[in-house]
Amino acid sequence: MSRPSAFPCAAALCGVLWLAAVVVACGGETAGEAPGPAAGWPSYGGDAGGLRWSPLDGIDRENVAALEVAWTFHTGDVDPTGGRHTAFEATPVLHGDTLYFCSPYDRIFALDAETGVQRWVYDPGVDLDAVASLTCRGVAVAEVEAHARTAPCRTTVFEGTVDARLVAVDAGSGHACEEFGNAGEVDLTRGLGDVRPREYKVTSPPTVVHDVVVVGAQVSDNKRLDAPGGVVRAYDTRTGTLRWAFDPIAPGTPPLPPGPDGPRFHRGTPNAWSIFSADPERGLVFVPTGNPSNDFYRGGRGHIDYYGSSVVALHAESGEVAWHFQTVHHDLWDYDVSSQPTLVDLPYAGREVPALVQATKVGHLFVLDRETGVPLHPVEERPVPVSDVPGEQSSPTQPFPTLPPPLHAESFGPDDIFALPVHRASCRERLGALRYEGMFTPPSLRGSLEYPGVAGGANWGGIAVDPERRIAVVSQTRLAVVQRLVPRAQQASTPSNPPNEILFPQEGTDYAVLQSVLLSSLGIPCSPPPWATLLAVDLDDGRILWEVPFGTTRGQAPWPFWMELGVPAMGGPIVTAGGVVFIGASMDGYLRAYDLDTGSELWRDALPAVGQATPMTYRLRDGGRQFVVIAAGGHATLGTKLGDAVVAYALPR
Repeated sequence: MSRPSAFPCAAALCGVLWLAAVVVACGGETAGEAPGPAAGWPSYGGDAGGLRWSPLDGIDRENVAALEVAWTFHTGDVDPTGGRHTAFEATPVLHGDTLYFCSPYDRIFALDAETGVQRWVYDPGVDLDAVASLTCRGVAVAEVEAHARTAPCRTTVFEGTVDARLVAVDAGSGHACEEFGNAGEVDLTRGLGDVRPREYKVTSPPTVVHDVVVVGAQVSDNKRLDAPGGVVRAYDTRTGTLRWAFDPIAPGTPPLPPGPDGPRFHRGTPNAWSIFSADPERGLVFVPTGNPSNDFYRGGRGHIDYYGSSVVALHAESGEVAWHFQTVHHDLWDYDVSSQPTLVDLPYAGREVPALVQATKVGHLFVLDRETGVPLHPVEERPVPVSDVPGEQSSPTQPFPTLPPPLHAESFGPDDIFALPVHRASCRERLGALRYEGMFTPPSLRGSLEYPGVAGGANWGGIAVDPERRIAVVSQTRLAVVQRLVPRAQQASTPSNPPNEILFPQEGTDYAVLQSVLLSSLGIPCSPPPWATLLAVDLDDGRILWEVPFGTTRGQAPWPFWMELGVPAMGGPIVTAGGVVFIGASMDGYLRAYDLDTGSELWRDALPAVGQATPMTYRLRDGGRQFVVIAAGGHATLGTKLGDAVVAYALPR
């Protein structure tokens, strides 16, 4: 069902729509949309390199305000009470004339991309009651050359599940690919050793390069030192046979002897839970890594974090490391590399260089040579505060990019507190009790301020890049949090108040950790608004072209206190050749369009539930309609409205 635009129809626009209706009645195409060639969205990030860019310009700055709902599809996979902890974060991919995506329950759906009508659904049979949180960001669709052109699974949909399986499904029928693994699935817990319930799962789409499908996994944070390892594995796309495994241990560490079921992998190593990128031409897979266990204390663990908080380039044929670049040394802040690496060609030293742009939770954009991992612009090792916790040896320096310069504020003090008198007094009191010496202040026994917080800066929504104009668009959260290490003897007597204050056990170490958002007695963030921004960066010279508050307090405060203060966001932007940035992500539940040149908001529409996913766009045939599609299902952890909708927008006929 269509909903009206958030903006009133001006007289001139109404006249245009009336004229367009006459044209359509006479056999014309889409109202206000310039005819153009077809363009798809074959991968989670738009292409294998995660640009999140479309060459389509049918929807542009001039006509985007006329967007309306073309169709809505409901998966049925939601518990509106929040009893099942869901987050609908999927971005559909387009193959042929079919959209493929996964629900939080890991069911795979195939929809007619023109009408939104379901073609099939595949249920991998996840035990929903045995999983702590349910999410799936997407699937991968690939042609499997080893199959005959008309054979089943010639085109295969691959998905990683929250109960640690890699499944393969025929894209045409929705039936399991029987030749792949064991009747269409591979058990990803093999070789890991002891895996506790709800501890190890896949939430991001696999990556297909040539004839292998590459997958990492999410390991629960801060539960125990001896957690399952963060191995990255590649499987044959036809048979599901293990082709290689990257065990992220420091060079020189001997591999473990194989077990009865094959290779075994080291425990507690950095996991790779986010979205990978690939350069098929160069045969490289780019893996963003998180932290080894545990995040906030790793005294005595040596080089376990050698590959932690890094971008690791792997050879797709062998899994051997081509290069790696560490964005945070000995990461004690959960600043894992959560954003998909973005591949774009950039001018440098008089030539065009294959580059990789990596956004981080710290608010840094590192621009690297894609073939070597060498920064294209100077990266400075700057002194940072050191840990005062017994047994911990923090890094004395951290890497800072010089171009673009850091995008997030690098300091926070009493004068920066949000200016409400009662609020300010309680924030000053709490801030005064904390250790804070600027960015990268390590966790401490008294409690340390962390700014940016664990959610970013940028998070898994990543960045979008216009490769023609070399402009990057990124949303950033701007919240301060507190990390306080709790001696083991005090753990049982230390209260917490989820979700704003959580006590993590960090078993196997001397300390638990109490993590909290820095809030006043009124429950308002102490860090200054905007609490989220959307900004654009010129990748040629590093300038911030514009930055605007992102999101309103709608849904977080009663009307009429819906203010443009920016609110924490989860999800990413896309950009189009029409000069439009599309993004959901915000907790206020709108899908928005912005002008890429100025940052001006051009249009917004209220979604049926919060759209904390990254949208996508496509045109199925030359001269057809351009669609913009987003999953709208909310995020239980953030407390936003839950739902099960996939919504497609287009210009009116």
